[in-house]
Amino acid sequence: MPRSIFGRLAALTLIFIGLCALKPMPLSKPYRFEPTNHQSPINQSPLHQSPDWGFFAHKRINRLAVLTLPPQMMVFFKPNIDYLTDHAVDPDMRRYASKHEAPRHYIDLDNYGAPPFDELPRQWVDALMAHTDIWAVKASGDTVLLWGDKKPLQEVWQRDYKNWFYSQLMPRFYQDDETLNADSLRNFLEIMGRNERPQAAFYKEHLSQHGTLPWNLQRMQRLLTEAFRQRDSRRILKIASDMGHYIGDAHVPLHTTSNYNGQKTEQHGIHGFWESRIPELFADESYDYFVGKPEYVERSEDWFWQMVFDSNKLVDSVLTFEKRLRRTFPLDRQMCPDMRSGVMSVMPCRDFAAAYQDAMNGMVERRMRAAIHAVSSAWYTAWVDAGEPDLSKMGAPVISEEERKEEERLRKNFEQGKILGRAEEH
Repeated sequence: MPRSIFGRLAALTLIFIGLCALKPMPLSKPYRFEPTNHQSPINQSPLHQSPDWGFFAHKRINRLAVLTLPPQMMVFFKPNIDYLTDHAVDPDMRRYASKHEAPRHYIDLDNYGAPPFDELPRQWVDALMAHTDIWAVKASGDTVLLWGDKKPLQEVWQRDYKNWFYSQLMPRFYQDDETLNADSLRNFLEIMGRNERPQAAFYKEHLSQHGTLPWNLQRMQRLLTEAFRQRDSRRILKIASDMGHYIGDAHVPLHTTSNYNGQKTEQHGIHGFWESRIPELFADESYDYFVGKPEYVERSEDWFWQMVFDSNKLVDSVLTFEKRLRRTFPLDRQMCPDMRSGVMSVMPCRDFAAAYQDAMNGMVERRMRAAIHAVSSAWYTAWVDAGEPDLSKMGAPVISEEERKEEERLRKNFEQGKILGRAEEH
């Protein structure tokens, strides 16, 4: 089919998207807000633009994922399409507020050997058990290592150790708390036949330095399923929008390698070139967004791993084609001044970006399409696993005072512009 026809189809798709946003289905109410004092609606996101795969593509992925859902889900998701679109960027904003947020967006697979990465634990608790140090402070004031990173556990400890991790360490990990309950640890050690009696304890995990993306997706899927089961409309929207972001990241090859910005191959800036500049230039003009209906995923935990493995297989092509193109493309046509979010910047020229896109045979478009389908499939799978609850009569979600304060905190940290953790320079 001629490229011009694809362009017209893409344009018609965008018109349809806009019309859908203007005509919410009547059976469910959109996300609402009950203002007190100076509160503002929850679906008004900060307008500060940061071009991740990112503020443009993440919003597009979530929005189009909504439009693929079956009617039983569309009745709730479509009236709230603006919330799911605007809040698709919340995880990136949290990177300015928490040091533990950034690792949830990537995994450096090359730090775990070579494909198929058989020694990499697929379950989150198993990975933490294998890559965490636990330290105890004795009554004397001495600090001792009770057990350490990558050291094998005694076979008889496995079950109880895992249960203790679930109940004690996991909640603290997600609260950015590196301390442990000394009493709980003391009791656990006694059960295990150890004589240490710690007065205080803390842990140090080593997974975050290389990213936790697929494990984070496993957790998000469980949380979304439970939100559907509880028919908690506010949590459904919040978790679904966040999950769409992380799934989008899992489809970006440079989110699966330690050479995430070409810094190891003298290709600094390639991250933003691939995932921001190309879709910003061409996604509205020529991308085909027809991805079909969502599919039920039998084993979502394995599915999330396959996402990042599929992305990782493309890393070599992403780097090789860009390096080859820079050697052959006229130097004075590689970088050009251009306006972005009202600011004049120097970035890859349009012709250079088009040549890179063609060299990759439309890889960015394919990964974006795959991300849209994966997001809707994850949402659909969570809904089915929750028993397919009736979403048509759920009340309109209302933002709480606590959530309003959290949004203000995120906005403030974001506008200050200091990422906590790895900055990928989009």
